[in-house]
Amino acid sequence: MIKFPKPKTKHVELETMTAIISRIMRETGRDYIRGYAFAIFCLLLVAGTTAFTAWIMEDIINEAFASKDSSSLWLICGSILAAFIIRGFASYGQAVTLAQIGNNIVARYQQRVIDHLMALNVSWFSNNRSTHIAAQIAQNVSGIRDVMNMTITSFARDLITLLGLVVVMVAKDPFLSLVAVIIAPPVVLSLRYISRRIRSVTRESIVINSRVLGAMQEAVQGITVVKAFTMEEQISKRSGELIRAAEEKSNRIARLSERTSPLTETIAGFAISGVVAYASYRLIYSGELPGSFIAFITALLLAYDPARRLARLQVSLERAVVNARMIYEILDTKPKQADAPDAGDLSVTAGRIAFEDVSFAYDDGERVLDHVSFVAEPGKMTAFVGPSGAGKSTLINLLPRFYDVHEGRILIDETDIMTVKKASLREKLSYVSQQPYLFDGTIRENIRYGRPDATDAEIEEAARRAQAHDFILAQPKGYDTPLGENGANLSGGQRQRVSIARALIRNAPILLLDEATSALDNESEAAVQKALETAMAGRTVLVIAHRLSTIYKADRIIVMQDGRIVESGTHQQLLGDEGGVYTRLQKLAGDQKMEMIGGDDDTEVSANQKKGSEG
Repeated sequence: MIKFPKPKTKHVELETMTAIISRIMRETGRDYIRGYAFAIFCLLLVAGTTAFTAWIMEDIINEAFASKDSSSLWLICGSILAAFIIRGFASYGQAVTLAQIGNNIVARYQQRVIDHLMALNVSWFSNNRSTHIAAQIAQNVSGIRDVMNMTITSFARDLITLLGLVVVMVAKDPFLSLVAVIIAPPVVLSLRYISRRIRSVTRESIVINSRVLGAMQEAVQGITVVKAFTMEEQISKRSGELIRAAEEKSNRIARLSERTSPLTETIAGFAISGVVAYASYRLIYSGELPGSFIAFITALLLAYDPARRLARLQVSLERAVVNARMIYEILDTKPKQADAPDAGDLSVTAGRIAFEDVSFAYDDGERVLDHVSFVAEPGKMTAFVGPSGAGKSTLINLLPRFYDVHEGRILIDETDIMTVKKASLREKLSYVSQQPYLFDGTIRENIRYGRPDATDAEIEEAARRAQAHDFILAQPKGYDTPLGENGANLSGGQRQRVSIARALIRNAPILLLDEATSALDNESEAAVQKALETAMAGRTVLVIAHRLSTIYKADRIIVMQDGRIVESGTHQQLLGDEGGVYTRLQKLAGDQKMEMIGGDDDTEVSANQKKGSEG
């Protein structure tokens, strides 16, 4: 059963709606004041010419038809023609202007949202599904534009037009005008009731539609898993439930929104027919000229459309404001890892990394690292091993400040990383994750993300060092080959080598490798391992790996278990302890795991392990 957040109380919602509209006005009105002024001028012309059309009907009937005064006919016809031409150009001008302003507002808020998302910490994304975020942004960002456009057009066109036509009606017949206005109070009260009902349903509809789009996106992204596990029927059933729920919400919104039509049409019908009957009675029995009556009826009929749009304004605004509010919920999310006010730039000289009594827990409160202390010496390779859940990846994620430590300190060359700007810190790091991610664009562009000012020659050199150059040249367009979604047209090993080239071209003094060779076959791993050994020279390297080939040459191996450091030393030193965790992990891996390494180094490693096991 799909559950939705409960709507807020009426008082709070109305205040929020007013606050949202005021906020949008403050943020966008000033930047587009000239455009809005021109649009309002055009809308006033539309309102004025509409009122003029009703006003001149009396002259048409009385002068041209009843009195048969041909001298005034050309003036009347010319005035009507001019009014329609002016209204046509004014309608075009306001429509194009508001469309351009609206499109720019959408573009600005899209950019603003993406900039804000880039400022949020990793934990926020861990708690919010990416597909839902994308769907929510796609659906809701237009709400900002709609609020502005509806507000401008409703007041500058509909309200002014209605007021102008009411003036015409009052001037032509005050008593009939009073009769016509009687319909307003019941319509307004009914629409207020409908708008309150539609408010909560709109939010629920937006949420469920974002889940529908998210489910579709996940199904497409995970199509190979869907096919491999024959999940088609399950995915179809799950998506079908969401789609039917979304359809039900949309139908409910339609029923609520369109209730205004029979309501307003019925009440307006009674009012207009009553006015026509009364006015006809007066004309038949009083002998008055019909001009003023025709002008009044024309004004009354022309006033119906703007009055109807104004009556529906609150209902339409409710839906747009709900969309806008959900965008502001993202924009108002405060980054938890803001730089300190006095934060400076990080200067790396040697590249010495020190964890001092570091403890960390995720949002669920379970401690992942428990008083971890170690030193990664500059220019050397420090490797981390341990069972799953030992805290290895968390430890690596703390160094770029994807998360902040709860206790203790992390120092780089005696500088606490909490005291420097995050951007400055991350510029000194190259990072290769165990799940390489490639972006939309070409292979060359993906490598250049490591350093935007890199030349083509430097990109190709980085690819050679990552053993990626040959397979890149084999692609249809070489380095300019467009990649599929997340590099889907490359193999797992090829994607990993492109991501390694991206890290190498950054040329940072600290290199972080989180299972960087996990997706490679034996031959590719051996080649990349040699490339990494070259890249490691003169850099401080932190490595997480399960394959012995990746870590056995490390200057120091740190063994972790349950968030603590339990052993530390070189490969041979750790194998010397038969009862140690490292030795047990190697025994669990078995000879078959070790034989995957291949080459002369494997023989040395196997001999060393056996020697260590024999003790």
